[in-house]
Amino acid sequence: QVQLVESGGGLVQPGGSLRLSCRGSGFALDSYPIGWFRQAPGKERERVSCISSIDSSAYYEDSVKGRFTISRDNAKNTVYLQMNSLKPEDTAVYYCAAGACPYGPYDYWGQGTQVTVSS
Repeated sequence: QVQLVESGGGLVQPGGSLRLSCRGSGFALDSYPIGWFRQAPGKERERVSCISSIDSSAYYEDSVKGRFTISRDNAKNTVYLQMNSLKPEDTAVYYCAAGACPYGPYDYWGQGTQVTVSS
């Protein structure tokens, strides 16, 4: 059974940091490009970042460029999203997905992890 499981979300103050994890099971995560998406209440889902399966090259949306870093640890079958200098507008449910970076399609999705940036 193919699964993606996100973790690492939580409540953080503006300017703080969080590291999200996306762990794969039932398949080798390194065989897929992996993307991170987010969806805030009342807004459409948006792409945040993705990482290639070939050379681990990364793509970032302008809104997170310079603040977020995506990486993968193939030995742990996990992709990470390090989020620094968090802003209230980063508040959303964050999802990881396996598919074609950056524009899709994405074949597998996780269940999401909540990130709340608030003082």
